[in-house]
Amino acid sequence: MIRIIAMSCCLAALTAAADPASARADDWAAKMFDATKHDFGKVARGGKAEFHFVFRNPYVEDVHVTSVRSSCGCTTPRVSQNTLKTYEEASIVAHFNTDTFLGQRSATLTVTFDKPYYAEVQLQVQGYIRSDIILSPPSVDFGNTDIGQPVERVIELSYAGRPDWKVTGVKSGSQYIEGDVVETGRTGNQVKYQLNVRLKPGAPTGFIREQVLLQTTDARAPELPIDVEGKINAPLVVSPSSLFLGIVQPGQKVTKQIVVQAKTPFKITGVTASDSCFEFKTGDAAKTVHLVPVTFTAGQQSGNVNYRIEIATDLGQDVKSELSAYAQINAPATAQANAQ
Repeated sequence: MIRIIAMSCCLAALTAAADPASARADDWAAKMFDATKHDFGKVARGGKAEFHFVFRNPYVEDVHVTSVRSSCGCTTPRVSQNTLKTYEEASIVAHFNTDTFLGQRSATLTVTFDKPYYAEVQLQVQGYIRSDIILSPPSVDFGNTDIGQPVERVIELSYAGRPDWKVTGVKSGSQYIEGDVVETGRTGNQVKYQLNVRLKPGAPTGFIREQVLLQTTDARAPELPIDVEGKINAPLVVSPSSLFLGIVQPGQKVTKQIVVQAKTPFKITGVTASDSCFEFKTGDAAKTVHLVPVTFTAGQQSGNVNYRIEIATDLGQDVKSELSAYAQINAPATAQANAQ
């Protein structure tokens, strides 16, 4: 299934501990990461190879990344967002430098935090950069496309090595991405292929971060991964896509604001929520950007709560948008730092 990277907080974070100081030293930081190791496998020279180490802030305090460094020039790291508030998520992006390195490579990425407490987390990457395969362009980039629009991209593959080497097929892990490959030339120990990759209608909105695998006759490396990326735009965009209402007391009222926008002027015909604890204010004018105040009244039961908010418009029956809203009723006590 296609991995759509939503710009929202993960529901699973709501069940995490609310105090990083309750964990031992750097453990509080390591617990934020989905994974701490990644193997790129065998990749083509010049091919784009990136991995996103996703981390989420389940704590009351803000989390801040001061730096991320690599032990090897074969991998260049960057952070997608330095400061994370409660329930926000970001990524440490590891870029494998296939254009300047060859062979087996590995690196340790050290992520340094200074808030809410000092900590370091080490992430491990490795991979083998082949010298016999070159891709042009280095990855499949669908770019920005509107939902429902089919898109096709072409990659040229050049191989120099065994005279009997062949690409036998294309495998995709997503039902929305398909591909085929055609041999375009063969001379001695050199062969060229054209890879055609298509984004099918029906793919959901959001960021695409996928791979297609070329099936080859090479027994030592039967599959060659090629990165696929892009973004599918929704006709209606709501920001934030996930609304954190705060840490509140029972009965407390909190007002936040959401932004609803489209390419053409539209009216908001209704806003509904999965609970009666919400109030919404909308205008009657048609415009491309609407600011909608959202007032939440906390219930009497303590704990983490989550709701669904649906926004309907006059753009058509199918042009709706949903977002999640989260709150923590009764603020947890914050322990003192335990960084000994």
